[in-house]
Amino acid sequence: MTVLATSAGRLSAHAKARAAGYRVEIFTDWKPAAARWGTFAPPTAFQNPQWYEAWYAAFADTEGVSPVIAFVTDAATGEPAALLPLIRHRQGRIRTIEFADLDLTDYNAPLLGPAAPRDAAAARAFWRDLRAALRKLPGGADLIRWRKVAPDLDGRPNPLALLDGAAVCPVNGNLVTTGDDYDAWRHTLERTVRKELERSWRVFTRDPAASFTIAADSDEALRILATTEAQQSSRMQSLGVNFILNDENCAAFYRSLVRNGVASGYAIVSALTVGEEVAATLLGVRNGSRYVMIRISNAGDKWSNCSPGRLIIERTMAALHKQGVREFDFSIGNYAYKRRFGVKRLPLLDISAALSWRGLPRALRDRAAQELRRYPKLATYLKRALGKPPSREES
Repeated sequence: MTVLATSAGRLSAHAKARAAGYRVEIFTDWKPAAARWGTFAPPTAFQNPQWYEAWYAAFADTEGVSPVIAFVTDAATGEPAALLPLIRHRQGRIRTIEFADLDLTDYNAPLLGPAAPRDAAAARAFWRDLRAALRKLPGGADLIRWRKVAPDLDGRPNPLALLDGAAVCPVNGNLVTTGDDYDAWRHTLERTVRKELERSWRVFTRDPAASFTIAADSDEALRILATTEAQQSSRMQSLGVNFILNDENCAAFYRSLVRNGVASGYAIVSALTVGEEVAATLLGVRNGSRYVMIRISNAGDKWSNCSPGRLIIERTMAALHKQGVREFDFSIGNYAYKRRFGVKRLPLLDISAALSWRGLPRALRDRAAQELRRYPKLATYLKRALGKPPSREES
């Protein structure tokens, strides 16, 4: 369970607590770490304990992956400061400390407690003591590489965003805020987009068996998820894209998320159906008044005349708006269909740091890439010069 504890010192006065630094305990199992943390107030839908319970259950025993969950407290007062859901990911000889992600968690962040850093000086002390603890891990660690770090945590600044080494991530979130009047928001869309959605719904509902549904229980949701898996796999194969979401661990993760998350309203599975046939599906997770879309699929050419992908999004938004959702997060990836819904881009951060001499070259390379992103025209030129294909996202 707990394999390491470090402390930067002890001071009696609360006013000097931040100068004393932070105590870091490392857990190798999510459940006792979550129990120790107690009540969760997730800053995004991805910090919900149900997300991490499913994630660690699916990936904790994967080759090259080991949980490294950092529980950080104020060294003087013992107050909780942060819970960081991390892993050590071994690739070749390099042991990298990452968030529990593996390209599935769209927004990474710590859970914050009352003693979390609130200014740059405290953030530097937090970062110093956390790195010291990670260097002492049994088995070692070479590199910290944190991607897609959310700078704003439900209105509270992420202390990691205060670090000097935090840099702009090449991907971003995409958010739509509707307000209380859904119809008024719909009329903010370009007229061609709005009319196309209306036309698509009319075409789809010409069949009297056509309907939109949100799964009411886990059995129904799992049946829809099985269709999502099949439709996405078929689509990616047709594009010649390597598709990983249906491999054993990823499939186990999503099935666990749906099985255990539907009853609580955390996982939401919606579908467009015509009788027994499923035309489109959408899987998302909800955190209060914000809903995040994480997997979408459609049946392909047969339904192309009614744009089922865009239609399932709009129908889901309308239904969830009635249930109190006001923010609809299209997550990462700047695809054209997201722009049609008028998304606002949300910046994310990357953080890299060497923990050993082995990790230093990679940390330096990360820093060079971060600096290059400050000059997008040059970055585009170099990609072309190196023969890298353009992203499908912008099409």
